[in-house]
Amino acid sequence: MYGIGAAWLAGWLRVTRRWRVGYTRKLFHFFIFTAAGVLQLRWGLPVVVVFGTAISLLVLWAVYKGPKSSFYLAMARPSDAPQERLFILIPLATTAVGGVLANLFFGPWAAIGYLVGGWGDAIGEPVGSRWGKHRYKVPSMAGVAATRSLEGSAAVFAVSALVAFWGLLAQGTTPADAFTWALLIALAATSVEAVSTHGLDNLTIQLAAAGMAYWLAA
Repeated sequence: MYGIGAAWLAGWLRVTRRWRVGYTRKLFHFFIFTAAGVLQLRWGLPVVVVFGTAISLLVLWAVYKGPKSSFYLAMARPSDAPQERLFILIPLATTAVGGVLANLFFGPWAAIGYLVGGWGDAIGEPVGSRWGKHRYKVPSMAGVAATRSLEGSAAVFAVSALVAFWGLLAQGTTPADAFTWALLIALAATSVEAVSTHGLDNLTIQLAAAGMAYWLAA
């Protein structure tokens, strides 16, 4: 029901309120990653897997329906044409793989990956779409050109540091360590996001953030 509510909101904002896809897509992204992070902190991987499976089915149904679905329209970037479906499915798969690998390699610190991926990455595209003036090209797939912006990357860093700090405190890290670690985690996540292939950053950001937290705690 949570996923359906988030999907409905994104679709309504896209179709009725005419929000840009960069906003509606990342709004849904924010809701789902945040929930996954909270579930990971509270109950661990098994509950996250159940949640992720339900959300994946919801996304796959929207992709199947295509433009008939307002939720699909909220996720399908015009800039990804003619591969809009592909660039919904690839991030869906890389999100799932990133979550599993972060748990396998970094244990409870996977929650930091979820939160940084959900908040830091979510802010980059809307900020870049609205204020991005200094753009740079990034690798992509299927012949679809992709760019990011320095303004978007700066937003990724700031928000990643903020949410990493909160996540570290929730896991019992002292405020002093959490502050320093959060900056390093944000730097790692932002650096990786800046060079990641279009569509793969949901994987790379999760692993970079969780891996940095794991390394700092070792």
